[in-house]
Amino acid sequence: MRRSLERCEERCKDKLNALAISVMNQWPGVKLRVTEGWDEDGHHSEESLHYEGRAVDITTSDRDRSKYGMLARLAVEAGFDWVYYESKAHIHCSVKAENSVAAKSGGCFPGSATVHLEQGGTKLVKDLRPGDRVLAADDQGRLLYSDFLTFLDRDEGAKKVFYVIETLEPRERLLLTAAHLLFVAPHNDSGPTPGPSALFASRVRPGQRVYVVAERGGDRRLLPAAVHSVTLREEEAGAYAPLTAHGTILINRVLASCYAVIEEHSWAHRAFAPFRLAHALLAALAPARTDGGGGGSLPAAQSAAEVRGAEPTAGIHWYSQLLYHIGTWLLDSETMHPLGMAVKSS
Repeated sequence: MRRSLERCEERCKDKLNALAISVMNQWPGVKLRVTEGWDEDGHHSEESLHYEGRAVDITTSDRDRSKYGMLARLAVEAGFDWVYYESKAHIHCSVKAENSVAAKSGGCFPGSATVHLEQGGTKLVKDLRPGDRVLAADDQGRLLYSDFLTFLDRDEGAKKVFYVIETLEPRERLLLTAAHLLFVAPHNDSGPTPGPSALFASRVRPGQRVYVVAERGGDRRLLPAAVHSVTLREEEAGAYAPLTAHGTILINRVLASCYAVIEEHSWAHRAFAPFRLAHALLAALAPARTDGGGGGSLPAAQSAAEVRGAEPTAGIHWYSQLLYHIGTWLLDSETMHPLGMAVKSS
């Protein structure tokens, strides 16, 4: 391992040294443990930064997984350009060849992703507006059109690292961030039953099956398709997390959850029930509020504006932030993805 670390780039070693100090300050008696540095044996994909000396896999010396969420945040603060929860066994960190201060986390799709509209055709996810009805699925895997409600996160200028999930039959490609949920078929499943099987994008592996739209004899339905490859790509197309009334959405013909951060789609959908109810009530009352008169709270004013068709507010939605803070109080640290909410390095 020492030779493996010696061959890492100086920038990577500098970040490791800073992180090692942070770990000892955070947990006295605990040290930073590097499980992988320079790869000499070809254990990673062809595009892996482990072959360039710009990536490391880390844990704490006591291998206490409850510390890994904080370890990931310490790695961001130490200046690593890419940090993600690659598996429950370790955190992956890497540096770019050039300087970067972009946020690398969150639960979103790139603005170049497309959705299918009820009136026909497709639309870029960044152009969605309240009133649009997009292709989604119910909890039984039946395709339907669902109301687009708002963006849970919207950042036009974001540069993020996306997981690229590709299938071959049919050939589809979906980009999403590490903490976003993607539906994966059970091993013995031959039909669309996406509800119980949602994984973080960072946990999807080749050979698993995701749900894609297939058209046979004029009939369109969801079918499991084997994942051919999972790679990483950095894009500057912005980051968008659309929310539909059904909590699911077809992005680039691949079925995904609208939720992120916790690996339980059903929990997240139930947690958003009050928001959906309030949204429906505001939609019914919106015609009576066209004068724009004020006095209401900021969240209510924001939601009413969205219902009337105004451009959704940029940034993380207030309701998402509220649920995130509640979740940190009530849920075990391993339940939540350590990079679920945006963290910006400086």
